[in-house]
Parts: sequence; structure tokens; C-alpha cells
Amino acid sequence: MRAPSPFDARQDLADAPATSRRLRPKDAATLILVRQTRGVPEVLMGRRAPGHVFMASKWVFPGGRIERADFGAASATDLAAEVAARLERETAPRRARALALAAVRETFEETGLILGRTAPPASVAGPWRAFRQSGALPDLAALTYVARAITPPGRTRRFDARFFMADGKTLLAHGAASGELDEVAWLPLPEARALDLPAITRFVLSEVAARLDEDPRPLPFVRWRHGHHAVDYD
Repeated sequence: MRAPSPFDARQDLADAPATSRRLRPKDAATLILVRQTRGVPEVLMGRRAPGHVFMASKWVFPGGRIERADFGAASATDLAAEVAARLERETAPRRARALALAAVRETFEETGLILGRTAPPASVAGPWRAFRQSGALPDLAALTYVARAITPPGRTRRFDARFFMADGKTLLAHGAASGELDEVAWLPLPEARALDLPAITRFVLSEVAARLDEDPRPLPFVRWRHGHHAVDYD
């Protein structure tokens, strides 16, 4: 099912100016953490540092590019069957699991928050080292898959991003953040919508709000088609 584009093309270009480069999108994953505070839904968001080439000073959900280590990282739980099945309609099972792990790892790196289950500390090499030393394993069963978006061609960065959502109650602990985000905060949905947001973040935030009222909900896929954004729901 196709819906009218929710994007302002001029704003989208301001978020990520077009260049003449032709880049292939890189797999990436984002985690949207939601919690209820006195009956009001809040989302975890962070503001990117002003020096970033991509989305500088914008408020975003934590996330980032998939790493080779995500394909072999251990986890305490597996993706729920329906989440795995939906992802595997788009990509191979091993990559689907790696995308979910990337969302958990990137959230830990950028915010210090651990979506995991208690486990004996382990010494591993690479980007999972700090997470495993904290005494946890990723809790993939806590994730739901809520959106997919591919950055339009001709941008300085291009991602094929999958957006996951999890209940903030499933967080295990805090650790040290990387500092990539200048500020991290839990924000009520109306306040989050008033921030300086990239076009895709604003769209996904609306999807999160709708999903809180209507679950299950068709999954949106945002991509560039014939010179403009298109949104398909499936």
C-alpha cells in the first residue's frame, strides 16, 4: 500500500545536502526506546554534535552502521518469530540478526544504555568489548521492527536503515557513552516533535506515536523513486 510522501523536499535537502557522488547505501540500524512516565509516553533522543558532516546538530534516535562483529556477536535471546520473519523478507537471516544487534550496540555506545540480560562479564575483541565487559548480553526479544528508510541518492552519507523499538523497562543498566551525541534525554512525544529533527526522524516519530495506539501496524518503507520520496506500507 502506498501513502503520500510525508517529506518536505527542501527540508530534506537542508538536512543532508546533495552532491554528485554516487554512493551505495550501507546497512544501518536505529533503536527507539519508549517509556511511560505518569501515563505520558517518552522517547529517548540525542542531539548530534555540530561538527558532524551528516545531520549536524539534529536530534535523532541512537543508531549507526552495521559492523562485521555484529554478524557473530552472542545474545541472551533471539528475535521474536514475527520480527525475524518480517526482516527476513528483506534480507538473509544472518544479516537480519546482525541489524538487530547493531541497534543494541550503537545505542549502548552512544547513550550508555544497555538493552540486555545479565550475563557473566566476558573479554571479546572489537566493538562489543565494552558491552560484554559490563556483564550483559543483548536482549533481542525486546525488539520490534517499525520502519525502514533508504537515504536518497547523491547525499554525503547513504544508509539502508532499519528502525527498531523497545520498551524502556527492558533496559538493564547504564554504562559510559561515546560522546557522539552532545545531549541525551527522555522527551515527551509533543516536546520531541518540536525539536530540530531530520525529516525521516520526524516521520518515524509519528509512526511510533501511531503504533502506541495501533499495534500491530503496517511497516513503512521510505525510499527515493522517480525523483521523489515514496512511502510503501506492508
